[in-house]
Amino acid sequence: MPRNTEEVTKAVEGLVRYALERELIGPEEIHFARNSLLGLLKLETPWSESGPLSSKPLTEYLEILLDYAREHSLIEGDTQTDKDLFDTRIMGLLTPNPKEVAHRFSAYRSVDSSEATDWFYQLCIDTNYIRMDRIQKNKKWRSKTEYGELEITINLSKPEKDPVEIAAEKDKPQTGYPRCLLCVENVGFYGNLRHPARQNLRVIPLTLGGEPWFLQYSPYVYYNEHCIVLSEEHRPMKLDQKTFVRLFDFLDQFPHYFIGSNADLPVVGGSILNHDHFQGGRVTMPMEKALIEQRYTLRRFSSVEIGRIRWPMSALRLRSEDRQALTDASTALLEYWRSYSDTSVEVVARTDAPHNTITPIARKTRDGRYEIDLVLRNNRSSPEYPLGIFHPHPELHAIKKENIGLIEVMGLAILPGRLNGEMQQIQERLVDDRPPDFAALDPSHALYKHQAWVNRLISEKGVGHTPEQALSFIQEEVARRFSTVLEHCGVFKREAKGFAAFDRFVYNFNQIRESTGG
Repeated sequence: MPRNTEEVTKAVEGLVRYALERELIGPEEIHFARNSLLGLLKLETPWSESGPLSSKPLTEYLEILLDYAREHSLIEGDTQTDKDLFDTRIMGLLTPNPKEVAHRFSAYRSVDSSEATDWFYQLCIDTNYIRMDRIQKNKKWRSKTEYGELEITINLSKPEKDPVEIAAEKDKPQTGYPRCLLCVENVGFYGNLRHPARQNLRVIPLTLGGEPWFLQYSPYVYYNEHCIVLSEEHRPMKLDQKTFVRLFDFLDQFPHYFIGSNADLPVVGGSILNHDHFQGGRVTMPMEKALIEQRYTLRRFSSVEIGRIRWPMSALRLRSEDRQALTDASTALLEYWRSYSDTSVEVVARTDAPHNTITPIARKTRDGRYEIDLVLRNNRSSPEYPLGIFHPHPELHAIKKENIGLIEVMGLAILPGRLNGEMQQIQERLVDDRPPDFAALDPSHALYKHQAWVNRLISEKGVGHTPEQALSFIQEEVARRFSTVLEHCGVFKREAKGFAAFDRFVYNFNQIRESTGG
């Protein structure tokens, strides 16, 4: 509905008071903030009344201003991206400048690093960089599996571009700036149809491995305090000895966080391989709870405990009070794995390109020791599995087809938004006393790809359930299938042959180190 000038100026005043209450601005900045907003909206005078003003949620203030901006052609189009570009511009006017944010973070950190991250995380929420109203739309649940509880998220918070946006984007010239979504030059960027606005993005300078790095939070926060730690230099992901130094440097500064890296090869890596970065957060992931089921000894690194953990993927857990020894052991294992082949289990280190790498996840234990999980990865493909031998196989693509990156490796599934509607349709079939036959479905139907596992579920559980029972059965099955996704990605399968191959890898590592003087 049309917004009148009084309603809009009142919303401007509400935003200014919101920013003051949350210490985004100080009392001496009220006039500056108010006039900046009025100027952006081309309003000549502020709200004329004084005194109490009933507060609204931030999103309601922004909705009023967006409506006004569209009515007065201050926004080019009417797509979600157009709206996001403009409301980010609004919040950028109320976000403390980068120098002040870094200074305030440093002041908190001088007292306690967890206080510093608490403050910074809340700042990112208050400035709407983290859009909590969207994050809360995600569907989340936990389900028990043979590997403990796995966490499932259906991602509904990341907006998908509509055809109008895609067509408009195609006609826009590419500038190459910022170079990628993670470059520090994103701070304050105005945004366009190809690249999100970042006027309200702030980053914290860090030193890792003697190099400049930066801490920021993910705008999509898939878990509590989901942070991204990025190199100042735009360079490809590369795992080596320096990686472990940087991970442990981060833990020394922020011991209440875990920190990990995606693998540095396609298929087994994340969605961004062209910028060196880590991800971390303040949460206990399912993988961290996994127990060691087979202990080993590293003869060259006697101060390092090591074992294979009970997890669907092939992972070694190393632990030590000696940071340098853990760095050296992790580096040696990575270098050895890079060149390791065992054709009896389809592991081939190199064909026309390298195939072996790892996904490392580091943390500090409650007693202050360093701990790191090294997940062994291989990205080789075959005619039977063109997307990857150690990648979700075709029968699971209805649930997860995308790369299995760091977050999924740790037991948190990030599943596509389409599953939400598909699960609702499957739920209706489990509730119905006489559900329609899957065999009658056209291959283009959204449920066609699910028919095998849904038919089996109906065979096991029957039909005519309450909606709550049906949903519970579906959620348990989706989690079970996600655990199978992770098993497919394991290089050493969880059966006798795979366990023997895993043991052989560690044994051969020890032998090689001995023969070279280790």
